[in-house]
Amino acid sequence: MAELAIVFWNWWVLALVLLVIELLAPGFFFLWMATSGFITGLLLLLIPGISVEIQVLFFSVLSVAAITVWKLYGKQHTIATDHPLLNKRGAQYIGRVFSLYKAIENGEGKIKVDDSIWKVHGQDCTINTKVKVIAIRGTVFDVEIVD
Repeated sequence: MAELAIVFWNWWVLALVLLVIELLAPGFFFLWMATSGFITGLLLLLIPGISVEIQVLFFSVLSVAAITVWKLYGKQHTIATDHPLLNKRGAQYIGRVFSLYKAIENGEGKIKVDDSIWKVHGQDCTINTKVKVIAIRGTVFDVEIVD
């Protein structure tokens, strides 16, 4: 059976495909794999006799290392924003006071926030009681009664 022969430009084509995937699914994950593919192709261009197994190993190790370094860098250098809760809709309501839309019975009730109705957990109380949102668990607010 013939041995699989990979030439340097095969890795560059893979890198190009991974870059296209990065454009379609952004997140800097495939970018680092594409970089690893390009570097693996460059290594094969400079040292043409490398076996396929070593090439794949080099690509894999370089990809994992690059992604890990990027994730660690991202955790240490977070981007400051003037809207930190932009994509955390429920978290935007913590600390705000609302009137109950449906009385809290057996620990569960509802509040109306703008044009949405949210489920709440808290101490039993009647409709129109003022409650303050103190936490959010998934799509359920934890509330406490406001005096």
